[in-house]
This record gives sequence, structure tokens and C-alpha cells, in this order.
Amino acid sequence: MPVQEQERSPSAFKAWLGVAAITASLFVFLTTELMPVGLLTPLSKSLGVSVGVAGLMVTAQGVAAGLGVPFIVAWTRRVNRRLLLSTLLAVLTLGNLITSVSPNYPLILATRLCMGFASGVFWAIGVSMAMRIIPERHASRAAAVVMSGISIATVVGIPLGTIVEAHTNWRTTFAIWAGLSLLVLVAVAAIVPSLPSENAVSVREVFGLPVRNGQLRTVLLIVVFFVLGHFGAYTFVRPYLEDEASATSTFITVVLIIFGVGGAVGNFIAGYTVNRSLRGTFIVGLAGLLAALLLLRGIGDGEAGAVVALVLWGLFFGAVQLSQVNMTLAAAPETFEAAMSLNTMAYNTCIALGALFGGLFVDHVGVTSVIWFGVVLAAASLLLRLSTGWRKDISTSTVSEDDLAPTA
Repeated sequence: MPVQEQERSPSAFKAWLGVAAITASLFVFLTTELMPVGLLTPLSKSLGVSVGVAGLMVTAQGVAAGLGVPFIVAWTRRVNRRLLLSTLLAVLTLGNLITSVSPNYPLILATRLCMGFASGVFWAIGVSMAMRIIPERHASRAAAVVMSGISIATVVGIPLGTIVEAHTNWRTTFAIWAGLSLLVLVAVAAIVPSLPSENAVSVREVFGLPVRNGQLRTVLLIVVFFVLGHFGAYTFVRPYLEDEASATSTFITVVLIIFGVGGAVGNFIAGYTVNRSLRGTFIVGLAGLLAALLLLRGIGDGEAGAVVALVLWGLFFGAVQLSQVNMTLAAAPETFEAAMSLNTMAYNTCIALGALFGGLFVDHVGVTSVIWFGVVLAAASLLLRLSTGWRKDISTSTVSEDDLAPTA
């Protein structure tokens, strides 16, 4: 037995290195997508556009990631997943490089649109790739490790981008991210094993899933409301704090780190609580997020109040984020990639629309209006989840919600 374990350990070690490479991929994709959140003010000034228009950088990438993913995943259903991920990272690298040297805003928007297609496909295939390259008994842990990239991005990536911008400029930030994306591309090509495509699903079958699966349809609608509300407010957190709390760029960096730490803690806690009650974890998390938004509006005009509100916001966002992914997987466990492509479509499209609607509110009503926008949409998501329920066991499979909840 010891000899066998020694023989298996190198391949097992490399498999987990592959999971780490996929996690790093999530990190660079997510930080690239949300980097403008921490750079809106300097971006708008440098490019000569309003803050609301600058927020379209998030919108453009989200639209492409959301609307394109079901088609691209279906069209590439026979492509080796390692090759596909390497191609996506190459697009991300080039996109960040072009953004860093772009002479005008329209070119940046066009570039973000192309990067969005790559980002959306990654969200659909990344977790399933990680689950395939390690032993089946550790699949849920691999999924949890990959999803931890979200917390790493919010704790380290986005605040790091604001720090780099504060000491250099926003162009340097995107140039550095181009280099990071290239490093991750090399790691994926060198470490992740060959992964021939599995469970090929056509475009028609992908879009037929919510028609046949009422539980998935409900989850997707819940996700729509939640993401619209959250990102409609979060995209403009920097100008909100600058206006309401007279926050400096250093303070903005600190609170973004605090938000990310809160998200990591919330994700960790939810890793345990979803095993007890997936529905309960989502409801408590969304109610807490709603309360945090109201708290930000009530006491966020001072630095101490802003810190309290942002840490709570991050904490409950982390719990809701993990819960909604598990809700999607539990609703359609037999069609993993297809269900995740629909989740990605709903999620990223609503990131885009949230940023768009939030920008319209900021430019025409005022920056405080985005908080109320978030409150209304988060409340709608919460009410929908409270008014619906489904059996713990999914009719198409013996897999339960508990079985699909990642371990912490």
C-alpha cells in the first residue's frame, strides 16, 4: 500500500496543480471583468467620459459573456477542454494588452466585448474541468477550490488593481493583468491534462433545459433579480463612497479588500451551512445582503459606517454566491455544462444590465439611487425564493442538494 500510494502521489499532485491552474484562470477572468469597478473615476477622467458611460466597460463584457456562452459552448462541444481553455486565456491576454494601450474608449468597449465571450465560456467549463481531473470522490472539493478564486479575486485582485493605479495609472494595471493572464495560459497548457469533451449538448438542447426543468427555470429567475440588484449597486460603490463619505482612493482600496475578506468568510461559512440547508443559506444570505445595503445608505456617510456595511455586504454576498451555484447544479445535475452555460448567461447578462441601469441612475438621478436600485432587486429575489420550494431530490437524478454542495 505505501508503494502504491507513492506511485499515485505524483499524478495526484499534478492533478491538484491542474485544479490550481484552473482556479488561477478564474482569478484572472474575474478580476479583468470587474477591474473597472475600482477604476471608474480615473478611467472616466482619462478617457473623457462620464462615470456612468465608463461603467459600460463592465456592461460590454457582461453582455458578451452572457449572451454568447450557450452558443459557443454548444459549438465547441467536441473541442478538447484544455485546448479551449488555453484559447480563452489567449483572448484574455490579448484583450488586456489592447486595453492598456488603447487610444480611445470605443476601442476599449469593442475589446471588452470580445473578452466577454471568452469569460463566459470559461464560467461554463471551468468547474467541470476541475472535477474531471481528480478522483471522483474529491470532485466537490475541487469545485470548491475553483470557486475560491472568486474570493481571491475580490480580496486580492481588484484591490491590487486599485493600488497599482494609485501609484501608476489604469493602463499599467491592465498591462500587468495581461502578463498575469499569459502566465496562467502557460500553466494551463503545461499542467492541465488533455480533457476530451464529454456530454456534448446542442444549442437547441441547451435552451430547452429551462423549458423542461421548472426548478432550473426558477433558479435562473432568482439569479436574475439577485445579480441585477447586487451589481447595479456594487459597480458604483467607488463614486458612491467618494460622494457620500468623501472617501480617498486609499480608503476605497481598503474597503474593497474588506468586502473581499467578507466574501471569503461568507463563502467559507456557506460551505458548511449549504450541507444543512441550501435554501436556508440562500435566504439568510440574501436577507443579510439586503440589510447591508440599507445599512450602507443609513450610516455609509462616515468611514466607520461604510466599513461595517461593506464587510456585511461582502459576507452575505459570499454566502449567496455559493448558494446560487449549488442551486443551479442541484436543479440540473445530469446536464452540468449546459446548466452552467445558462447560469452564466443569466449571471453575466445581469452584471451588464445592472451596470447599465446603475449608470443611468447615477447620471440622471444621482449616485445614491443605485443603492435603492439594489435594495428593490435583492428584495424581489428574496421574495421569489421565499414563495417557491422544491423537493430535495431532483427527479432526473438521485443526486441531492447536499451531494452537490461543495465542501469547505
